[in-house]
Amino acid sequence: LKLIDVVIELLDARIPRASHNPDMEKLTKNKKKLIVLNKSDLADEKENQKWVNYYAKNGQTAVLVDANSGKGVAESIQKIKIMMQGELKKQAEKGKIGKTIRVMILGIPNVGKSSYINRVTKKTSAKVGNKPGVTRQKQWIRLEKSIELLDTPGVLWPKLDSEEIALNLAYTGSIKDDILEKTEIAYQLLNYLVQNYKSNLETRYKLEIGDETILDLMEMIGRKRGAIVSGGRVDLEKVSNLLLDDFRNGKLGRMTLEKVEES
Repeated sequence: LKLIDVVIELLDARIPRASHNPDMEKLTKNKKKLIVLNKSDLADEKENQKWVNYYAKNGQTAVLVDANSGKGVAESIQKIKIMMQGELKKQAEKGKIGKTIRVMILGIPNVGKSSYINRVTKKTSAKVGNKPGVTRQKQWIRLEKSIELLDTPGVLWPKLDSEEIALNLAYTGSIKDDILEKTEIAYQLLNYLVQNYKSNLETRYKLEIGDETILDLMEMIGRKRGAIVSGGRVDLEKVSNLLLDDFRNGKLGRMTLEKVEES
């Protein structure tokens, strides 16, 4: 951190609170900081803007980014240059010209750090995978003549005190699927979506949702999608995989699980 001028914290735009590592607040408190709300293409547009405004009101700069398409990436780098203008001017007045801006990329697993870096450097500098734990070591990457990036592995904090945060991290794949019971995660996600995004479910799975139980709905989805095992039973594990994959890949539509009003 002594080498770093600016910290970029990548958050998942669908879960800005849950994807923020609270330990980073203390570690980076004296550093210039940019919030990158990645995967904004998967999040609710209205909620995206509310979150940008929320950070602005709290004295932080946030940028909406879709690292897969590159949208917002150039703007994020421009924000860093603006943040550093005063510092660079002071350096120039002392006769120090050509200072390299050193930027650290931080973020929990699976928020898209590697995809962001590959976009920003316009090459495959970092390994990419749709699962947590792909980046395993620190690496410096030259962005342009005046900027260097330090990529770091995604790290979760030691103890998840909130069940809601743990579930939100599980829904988005920031916690490895083999750590928690997948059927339980899918059950809880479906319960949330019925209450908040019912029409998305109805459109995707061609359902008319009434007062069915969540288990009934899982079975209805399973029958619609052919997730049947011998004896005509619905394979709930297969339904769970289907539901989680559809959510993570945006096939259920744009959704934000954490609202500004709840913060």
